[in-house]
Amino acid sequence: MPSRKQLANAVRALSMDAVQKAKSGHPGAPMGMADIAEVLWRDYLQHNPQDPSWPNRDRFILSNGHGSMLLYSLLHLTGYDLSIDDLKQFRQLHSRTPGHPEYGYAPGVETTTGPLGQGITNAVGMAIAEKALAAQFNRPGHAIVDHHTYTFLGDGCLMEGISHEACSLAGTLGLGKLIAFWDDNGISIDGHVEGWFTDNTPMRFESYGWHVVANVDGHDAEAVRAAIDEARSVTDKPTLICCKTIIGYGSPNKSGSHDCHGAPLGDAEIAATREFLQWGSAPFEIPADIYQEWDGKSKGAKAQQAWQQQFAAYAAAYPELANELARRVAGDLPADWREKSDAYIAQLQATPATIASRKASQNALNAFGPLLPEFLGGSADLAGSNLTIWSGSKGVSNEDAAGNYLYYGVREFGMSAIMNGIALHGGFIPYGATFLMFMEYARNAVRMAALMKQRVIFVYTHDSIGLGEDGPTHQPVEQLASLRVTPNLMNWRPCDQVESAVSWQAAIERTDGPTTLIFTRQNLVQQPRTAEQVANIRRGGYVLVDCAGTPELIFIATGSEVELAVQAAAQLTAKGKNVRVVSIPSTDVFEAQDAAYREAVLPAAVTKRVAVEAGIVDCWYKYVGLTGKIIGMTSFGESAPAEQLFEYFGITTAKVLAAAEELLG
Repeated sequence: MPSRKQLANAVRALSMDAVQKAKSGHPGAPMGMADIAEVLWRDYLQHNPQDPSWPNRDRFILSNGHGSMLLYSLLHLTGYDLSIDDLKQFRQLHSRTPGHPEYGYAPGVETTTGPLGQGITNAVGMAIAEKALAAQFNRPGHAIVDHHTYTFLGDGCLMEGISHEACSLAGTLGLGKLIAFWDDNGISIDGHVEGWFTDNTPMRFESYGWHVVANVDGHDAEAVRAAIDEARSVTDKPTLICCKTIIGYGSPNKSGSHDCHGAPLGDAEIAATREFLQWGSAPFEIPADIYQEWDGKSKGAKAQQAWQQQFAAYAAAYPELANELARRVAGDLPADWREKSDAYIAQLQATPATIASRKASQNALNAFGPLLPEFLGGSADLAGSNLTIWSGSKGVSNEDAAGNYLYYGVREFGMSAIMNGIALHGGFIPYGATFLMFMEYARNAVRMAALMKQRVIFVYTHDSIGLGEDGPTHQPVEQLASLRVTPNLMNWRPCDQVESAVSWQAAIERTDGPTTLIFTRQNLVQQPRTAEQVANIRRGGYVLVDCAGTPELIFIATGSEVELAVQAAAQLTAKGKNVRVVSIPSTDVFEAQDAAYREAVLPAAVTKRVAVEAGIVDCWYKYVGLTGKIIGMTSFGESAPAEQLFEYFGITTAKVLAAAEELLG
């Protein structure tokens, strides 16, 4: 029978061979963490390679995602649908083994990692989801939601500020089924870390409220086993296992050096490594007895079958709960969702109100929340400003995790990446809020949600200079443009309570990517609409006000500026002009409509167009062309009451009207 070291060496060999064949990659971390991975994956990890989506599987996240060949080797060796040919295509176009783990490319990859610190933060989100779902669904004698979240992370992850945000919150929430392995090899890209990373990491994590297992020899299987046993015995705190390792372990001339961090070892060094490890197999060849010992299919199938028997007993005892859990894990909405949400929207249109869209958002939450037990909301210490708490909100805490609302604290980046982890875990639709300006802190997590096509709802309030006195540090001007150019991100900036409710409905129903909902601080007048116009809001853009004949000019607006366009159109209509007003609450959704619909809303023949939005003007040229007019921002804001700012920056009905009259001649 192969020894543990030989089993770990299979990971080392595959990793260095794949990096060498690709002529790029990171062999150091996979070779250094192979011994830890062998113990975790063969002795503890609850997973079924034949069903990577088994709901009660343990989650494994490689936060130091540059070491992706570690994960690919583990998936291949344990029996996932990832062949040796896939490993040979490491880092090649359209391969299932890209340079960093990418969600959706290969089975068993739980999340996209690469931007350091986000993997551990996703793991915190997954552990929160597990704890909350267990609290909501488990019953005495029926621990139907019961799994761990394991994550590997390196010095780089710990240097990133997001790791502080996430790990601090993890300790507060007592995530006892979260176990992190720190690859303490003392090396980053620039060399030995003593010059830039001298934190007392064990004390840091103890201060967060974590259990810490310090000074573990990451190359001693029994020491790793003992550490994992200790971690699993502590159920009221997350655990950090500090594993002292040698980067590039097995490479006689490059181990322990940054030389093996992010470059192939080279043919000569690989030959020397094979000799040092006593690994006689050719590149990409694994002996049959090694494969046999690694194969996790039989063990995984038995574990899943045992769980399915448990679930059957649970379903017999609690049929409604079992059906509800199955629905939520599948990501399906309640059967009456569309009917009831449509009825609410129709009711809003029939009962006009002048309110801020952030308040309209809260009202929508009060209407939709009771229909959606899968909601898991939150705010980054701005709940009273973002208005994300609704009447049925209940906080998730260490002591009682059965709630549906997370107080994230001042952690915009951490909140956003945690929401990604919650969505990836399944069973919840997460939403979280901050001011639109502070999306900047979270930008990369928003991008990752779009990259992974996750069902995450980012709520952003105080959407323009309209927030007023807090000044330019808090006034977003370029953020809308940034969000709109992000692939696969659906953005909504509604103009009143009806568009706000429709935007929530669309975000909730979207299953193939994230959504941003962008709301005002200031009050907005509700616009009159027909039932057809209400229905067309869901198409992202529609004709809000029209004329009897062919339009001479079209106003285009979003959010709080729709009212300005409507007022200007009314004055021009009174002068006998044929004017149309188009509201485009979501440019992304509108541009996804068929050409005939877009032409019906914005006829190409009507070239006289005025766009108005209290954000940077650049993204509107594609709608008005070089001959149209854009009323918006070309600078940062100022500190003053909102009405003074709109006047100062020329975002007024008078300016909109003047631009239109100049075009009309």
